[in-house]
Parts: sequence; C-alpha cells; structure tokens
Amino acid sequence: MTRLGRSMIVLTLALVPTLVACRTYPIYNVHYAPVTTEKPLTLDQVAHAIERAGYSLGWQMQPTGPGLIVGTLYLRSHMAQVNIPYTTSGYSITYRDSTGLGYDGTNIHRNYNSWVQNLDQAHQLDTL
Repeated sequence: MTRLGRSMIVLTLALVPTLVACRTYPIYNVHYAPVTTEKPLTLDQVAHAIERAGYSLGWQMQPTGPGLIVGTLYLRSHMAQVNIPYTTSGYSITYRDSTGLGYDGTNIHRNYNSWVQNLDQAHQLDTL
C-alpha cells in the first residue's frame, strides 16, 4: 500500500467518529402527555412537580405564567430551551430555542432528543 493510501485510511478513520457524533435527527417533542394520579391535582401541584423534575436533571425552570414553564439546559457550549405548557390533566414539551445543536428547522443534534426524553421520563416518574 502506498503512503498516500495509508494516509487516506488514517484520515478517514479519524473523521468517522466526528461525523457520527454530529448527526442530526428529527426534533422530538412531547405532545400532551397525560397526568395520571390517584387524586386530582391543582395547577400549582403540577407546576411544582414539573419544576422539581427539571431541576433534578440540571434544567433551569422558569414559570412564565399560569400553565407555562420555560426550561433551559446548559451543557458545555450547548443550550437547549423548551416550552412546557401544562394543565391539571397533562403537559407537553416543545422546542423553543437552542445554540450549538445544529437546529435547521426540522432536525437537531441527537443529544437534544435524549435530554427531552429524560425530562419527559422524570415528569412521569415524579409525584404527578
């Protein structure tokens, strides 16, 4: 094998992890996940449970009015921000903004989807 051939193989192998790590996927949103409990909850109780779930995962949770919380997550050079509208019977988690995640209007870095899925699961596991 020529020196050029070996150099091309080494370069290709070095770039593969970088290209795989930067892949984007369709954005993941949670559309009206039901709040299921043994007894009815107040709007404040649902808000508190959502905030507590977010805080436990490192999200900054900012209530912006009755029935809406904005969650912001900062990790390294990345920022993800979601809207979390909620009622006494359910909640949603939808994309609001991001930096450093390659959002193109449809697709986003795969880590964003994992962060939203973790936030959704924390809500389900919390005392809702």
